[in-house]
Parts: sequence; C-alpha cells; structure tokens
Amino acid sequence: MGSTDIEPTEITKFDPGLTERVMGLLRPFLKAYHRSEVRGLENFPEGGALVVCNHSGGLFPMDVPIFAADFYDRHGYGRPVYTLSHAMLMIGPTGDFFKKTGFILASHENADEALRSGGVVVVFPGGDFDVYRPTLEANKIDFDGRQGYVRAAINAGVPIVPMVGIGGQETQLYLSRGTWLAKRLGPIARLARTKIVPVSFGFPFGLSAVVPLNVPLPAKITMQVLPPVHIEEQFGENPDIDEVDAHVRRVMQGALDELAAERRLPVIG
Repeated sequence: MGSTDIEPTEITKFDPGLTERVMGLLRPFLKAYHRSEVRGLENFPEGGALVVCNHSGGLFPMDVPIFAADFYDRHGYGRPVYTLSHAMLMIGPTGDFFKKTGFILASHENADEALRSGGVVVVFPGGDFDVYRPTLEANKIDFDGRQGYVRAAINAGVPIVPMVGIGGQETQLYLSRGTWLAKRLGPIARLARTKIVPVSFGFPFGLSAVVPLNVPLPAKITMQVLPPVHIEEQFGENPDIDEVDAHVRRVMQGALDELAAERRLPVIG
C-alpha cells in the first residue's frame, strides 16, 4: 500500500447498481472460460475484513472478479468489496468506472476508511512482484517482505481473512519478472513507476515483454477463503508484526500446497 494522499470520501463512489450489472456480465465468462470456483466463503466474518491474497495472472489478473462474483452472490451488493489498487488504474477514461465498481487507490487512509465502514477490503501485498512471478514459482507465497497489511488490520481493528488462488499463473508461461530489463530501460521504466518489465510466452504472439499482448489461456482458477485471523485474540494486545505476517503466510502456503496437490494438469486443472 502506498502513501499517496487521497480524499476521505473515496469509498462513497461505489455504485452497487453498476457493480451488480458488471458482475452479471462477468460471471458467465468466469464460470465458462476459467471454470472459476471460490471455496470457504462460509468462513467469512461479519463487518469489516481485510482479505489478504496472493496475486496471479499478469496483466489480466482474475482474482478480484472471481472472488467478488461469488461473494456478492452470497452476501449481496449492500456489502461492498473494495480493492486497493495501483494509481495507474485510477486515471484515464476508465478511472471513474473502476472507482464505481470498488477499486480504490492504495493508501493507509483509504484502507482504514473502507475497513471502518464495514467494507471488505482486498489487498495483494506482493503487488507486481507477485502477479508476475515465474511459472516455476506459481505456487509460492512471497510478499517481497511487505507487511503493511498487518498494520492496516490492527489500526482498523478488523480480522485478516487469508485467501489463496491457483490457476492464474497458468494463463501464460511466465519466464521472468524482468527486473533486469526495467533497469536497462531506465527513465522509461521510472516514468511508468515500475521496476518490473515481465517476460512471458503465450498465445498468439509467443514471446512478450508486456507487448505484444497475448490472450490469457482458459486455465481453471480456484480461490480458497481461509478462516479469519483475529489478531488481538491470537497474538495479544501488542502483537508482533513479524509474527502475524509469518503466521498469515504460513497458513496461506499450506492452503496453496493443498490446492496444488489436487491439480492434475496445467490449465486443465
């Protein structure tokens, strides 16, 4: 989560009617193309909750729409799902659309406001580092040392709900995060505010370093919602950030290992 200052009314831009229409269009695609499945929604606590998830799918991650489609089916649109997002998603002609469907600029202030309002906030601590991880590391939980999510949950007094997804990293063959390429691009990469220029192989263009854009393969994507972590109950009134983070990553890795063991073939699932 970044430190960019934003107005305190960001969450009021959520439009439940528009979100419901969008989900109505997306749901058949997600169920048919990715055979999407969300397990464990019965574990979800009432009130505000911080959903912490691994991030998969490169430029076209499906984690949020897959989770949101099933979450709204179960809980309705009166309980918004907010996603902490990169600033690039908030600008341009599509920025207003994303804001109305629950995507909010990643900041501690924004996360705190959304959580205290009783909203469900989704965060991907690993960000770009995670979403472009090589295919050989597809089933590895790695947040690149980022722990801000723990402080966000503590500050808002809400539980952390760990969630893992599998299959998103099979939509292409991810070869490298391309940190070396970003360094070579120098000012171009800095202008895009990125240290990663991912290299992948897919359909129909083959080798790609962001461009040309390949079409994601129809990999089966399964999400698993895990029991909530009530920080104060489990770690005391003055919890150790490192200890909480290690616990969250440990339970996520265990769940991801179990999903991986179920998987028979890449893409097919």
